[in-house]
Amino acid sequence: MPDVEALPAKALCTQCDASDFRFETTAELEDMAEVVGLDRVAEAVRFGTEIDREGYNLFALGPPGVGKHSAIQHFIVEKAARQPAPSDWCYTNNFEDPRKPKLLRLPAGLGSRLGADVQKLVEDLRSAIPSAFDSEEYRTRKQIIEEEVAERRDEAMEGLRKEAENRGLGLLRTPVGLAFAPVRDGNVMSPERFQKLPVEERQQYEQDIQALQQQLQPILRLIPRWEKEIRDKLRQLNREVALFAVGHLIDELREAYRESPGVIEYLEAFQADVVDNFQLFLKPPESPPTAGLGIPRHPLLEGSPFFRRYIINVLIDHREDQGAPVVYEDHPTYQNLVGEIEHTVTMAASVTDFTLIKPGALHRANGGYLVLDARKVLLQPYAWEGLKRILRSGEIRIESLGQALSLISSVSLEPEPVPLKVKVVLIGDRLLYYLLSSLDPDFSELFKVAVDFEEQIDRGPENNQLYARMIATMARSQKLLPLDRGAVARILEQSARSIGDAEKLSIHKGDITDLLSESDYWARQASRDLIRAEDVQRAIDAQIRRADRVRERMQEEIERGNILIDTEGEQIGQVNGLSVISLGNFRFGRPNRITARVRLGKGEVIDIEREVELGGPIHSKGVLILSGFLGARYALDRPLSLSATLVFEQSYGGVEGDSASSAELYSLLSALAGVPIRQSLAVTGSVNQHGKVQAIGGVNEKIEGFFDICQARGLTEEQGVLIPASNVKNLMLRRDVVAAAQTGKFHVYPIETVNQGIEVLTGMVAGERDKNGRFPDSTFNALVEKRLVDLADRMSNHGKGGRKS
Repeated sequence: MPDVEALPAKALCTQCDASDFRFETTAELEDMAEVVGLDRVAEAVRFGTEIDREGYNLFALGPPGVGKHSAIQHFIVEKAARQPAPSDWCYTNNFEDPRKPKLLRLPAGLGSRLGADVQKLVEDLRSAIPSAFDSEEYRTRKQIIEEEVAERRDEAMEGLRKEAENRGLGLLRTPVGLAFAPVRDGNVMSPERFQKLPVEERQQYEQDIQALQQQLQPILRLIPRWEKEIRDKLRQLNREVALFAVGHLIDELREAYRESPGVIEYLEAFQADVVDNFQLFLKPPESPPTAGLGIPRHPLLEGSPFFRRYIINVLIDHREDQGAPVVYEDHPTYQNLVGEIEHTVTMAASVTDFTLIKPGALHRANGGYLVLDARKVLLQPYAWEGLKRILRSGEIRIESLGQALSLISSVSLEPEPVPLKVKVVLIGDRLLYYLLSSLDPDFSELFKVAVDFEEQIDRGPENNQLYARMIATMARSQKLLPLDRGAVARILEQSARSIGDAEKLSIHKGDITDLLSESDYWARQASRDLIRAEDVQRAIDAQIRRADRVRERMQEEIERGNILIDTEGEQIGQVNGLSVISLGNFRFGRPNRITARVRLGKGEVIDIEREVELGGPIHSKGVLILSGFLGARYALDRPLSLSATLVFEQSYGGVEGDSASSAELYSLLSALAGVPIRQSLAVTGSVNQHGKVQAIGGVNEKIEGFFDICQARGLTEEQGVLIPASNVKNLMLRRDVVAAAQTGKFHVYPIETVNQGIEVLTGMVAGERDKNGRFPDSTFNALVEKRLVDLADRMSNHGKGGRKS
């Protein structure tokens, strides 16, 4: 009889004793400020956020649902709250080159204040400037200047006019200019009358007119110069008046912003532009095109569009922030990250200016932290390359994709780039992190801090109490009913079950939240004010029920005999292997018949699954290991002369993994020894070349898959499953499987070596080599070796017979 004992029922599921908890309901527990099991994460985030060096951005890696987003937010928000609010950023008009708006950096909160102050300044100027030009003093000074040219002109003309009068001529102003004409009796002589004058008199008039015209020309040449001087004086007067109207108002702002050199420089340029364009301040306001349509407009746009130039475009405003910004961009397109320059359509033409510059997530996070989903960034065209370029350059240059890719050549704005100081945190799964590390040479230079999320914690009294507090915190945050300690105990058991390890607890927050929410639903359906263990169990059963249609159909096919699985009797070269099928988040076990056939050959163990390309590389590796095991154990001094075939019967899909290698070996050894294997048992476990049985995954699902078939056909107290002994710590079986084991109707055998498995499956002693290197007679291994020796001898004789012929 085999020396392997079936596991006791208590070893099949490490249950949580609710009496160990020091509370009656989770309502008594305090919320957790920290996150369970994330010590490594906290250390990495602390390091990444505190080190002030280029390239030390963070990548949070881990499977979906472990709470990466919430944990990162928790750690970073706590850190950001202790930091000062960063600077405000504004764009102002470049009065010398409007295509290149200027950047203005201000202490937090001053951006919006400056915008309001400049708006009020312009409004005041629209009243002050017209008032200054409408003053009595201005009109008097203007009149004096205008009269000056008239006086100088009159003085210059007076002598010429008297000389003309002495010669009987008058100085006339005609449509073509000044002219001299004969005068008689105080009236200008008509052409007809002039022609009737004697020739000598006419000639004298003509000579006098010509002489006077020659004296007039120098005077006429002086008049434009006098008028220009007058215009210059008027222009100077206007500038003095405009500067007087503007100066004292701007001086007040200069004093208010004396600590901000950038604002002082802007106000200087602002003042010069207002003085140069004071005439536009004299026009009465016009009704804007959108008046009466309910469309909000900037106050400076009321009236002439000219006043847009004085708007302060407050790109980023931190007046209400108490610490560094933490920004999560859910839709990280290129424009949403970098910002954009919007356009408006006017008269069928697309136009823009500095007021239409809009910030991106990098602007909002500047001086703080930007959190991004790595997969979403990579899916957006050019977003990843744009993000890397900005992080390398240390500045945000706003430009359209067309400009960045040189696809368009139209004239657009060239805003001054914004200096960038930000910590970027990418969140993604581990595969994406390792792919980027391997394939993108820039990635390791820009994201040097890996924040690797743990998925499980050790199960023990202290962590159980912490886990209960975590459950209480999550329940309160989701506004769920409190849980009694029995419900908490059941959730802990399910948590260990979900990761397939009785010594660990899952911290997959998504799964825990779902289970809590569904348990709350069933508790409310039962009109309870607490979530109890039966509500948790009902939620678990309902989750399985919603997902197990395929499992039921497969079990039905086995029960109906369409898929051949024996659960009693004995067969040579046939064993029940166990596999796991994953469909979404639901996994279940399924028994598979594995058969082996042996004949004379050249030492080949043929994996039919591999030959037809249904077997994966790991499965093929497991089969190839069998050849090494056979040769090392049974063919030490002669060639391995068999040809064996192994196959998963009725397998119509791919097979991967090495967890069936021990089952395949048992079927192969059974075929060689001619010893039948008990079909009431199923087998899982990988094997190495030394005959050691190794741990596998999905042990709970595999056991339950075979148990369900046996239970459907009726438990005979002979059925059971062989598992690797190293998998005992992973057992968290269903209550019905544990109950069946407790009553002796189902058995789970821990196996360490192939010999142990052979003894359980066949009831024969496997046998060990004695000091002479021989297996004892009537042992299983002796039968296998005898068959292989016989095959080798037959191969040798077959070869000799071939040479003689």
